[in-house]
Amino acid sequence: MASQMGLLEQTVAAIHPVDIEAARIADARLNSLTKPRGSLGYLEELVRRYAAIRHDGSARKGRGAIAAFVADHGIAEEGVSAFPKSVTLEMLRNIADGGAAISVLAKRFGYDLRVFDMGVETDSSMNPFSGVTYRRIGPGTRNFLKGAAMTRDEARRAVETGIEVARDLSSSGATLIGIGEMGIANSTSAAAVLSAATGIVPVRLAGHGTGIDNTGFKRKVDVIEGALQRHCDALTDGLGILATVGGFEIAAMTGVCLGGAAENVAVVVDGFIATAAAAAAERISPGITEHLFFGHRSAEGGHREALEVLHARPILDFEMRLGEGTGAALAMSAIESALDLFHQMATFQSAGVSEKIR
Repeated sequence: MASQMGLLEQTVAAIHPVDIEAARIADARLNSLTKPRGSLGYLEELVRRYAAIRHDGSARKGRGAIAAFVADHGIAEEGVSAFPKSVTLEMLRNIADGGAAISVLAKRFGYDLRVFDMGVETDSSMNPFSGVTYRRIGPGTRNFLKGAAMTRDEARRAVETGIEVARDLSSSGATLIGIGEMGIANSTSAAAVLSAATGIVPVRLAGHGTGIDNTGFKRKVDVIEGALQRHCDALTDGLGILATVGGFEIAAMTGVCLGGAAENVAVVVDGFIATAAAAAAERISPGITEHLFFGHRSAEGGHREALEVLHARPILDFEMRLGEGTGAALAMSAIESALDLFHQMATFQSAGVSEKIR
């Protein structure tokens, strides 16, 4: 067994290209179903992509799970969020208690919701919240305008935690894993990660987050620009980007992307913050986005442009910007609906329905 320090490299080495032959086999069945060819539109592409990711032409459907990672951010000190840091702890408890949006959706769709404290500033592990798994790297990241958000070792530990989560969910039967997050000021960290990973300038990525005004927006852009300029020499690889301007929960989601790909499990990326994690994963393992579904186009910041740079088509566009994995959960239900059609519709032959003449 590889050592803990080698888990990241072991995982990247285990990632193989998606299976085009599996997609072809799935497509042949789609074309045999009692419908005009291609009439289910993008739902058919979801099935083909799922089969390719799973290396399974029969596109067998397993369980769905949501991994929600929660952490605080030192950059909140710069006034880039409309809410105080204390909300992170309060929302950690709320998600675990079933009162958050993702809690409702996970229950609605029957998904296994796993909630992880990756580094909330206030450590509640001595009197733990029911339903929370504590994998704390530290009491939040540091202010990346003044120094790196975390060390490379801390970033590695966070990424490897995500890899372990993906492995655990896969071994328990999950074939769809949605990733989500919560953390005050994490849209600032995500914009910085995305800018460093894609080259899109901060002013086109930063948004109003939890509801900052125009003055707060300008401060947010200035903070990101200043940090990227200060740390430019450290932003040369995916792990370096995460360590310098990322967050513990963003790094953990990066790990789920990598771990899911290594396990041939489809990972469904939530919105803006989760897309930053996927962009970092793409820098670590080029081509990883072929193994991912992008759940929705967020109304936050430059998510549309980030998706275009990643050549990613979002499944939904509900103008949401909540996070937590809510968009991923809704998109997972669409993928599962496509798979149900694939498996349960009759074929022309089995139903005795005449096919198109020519």
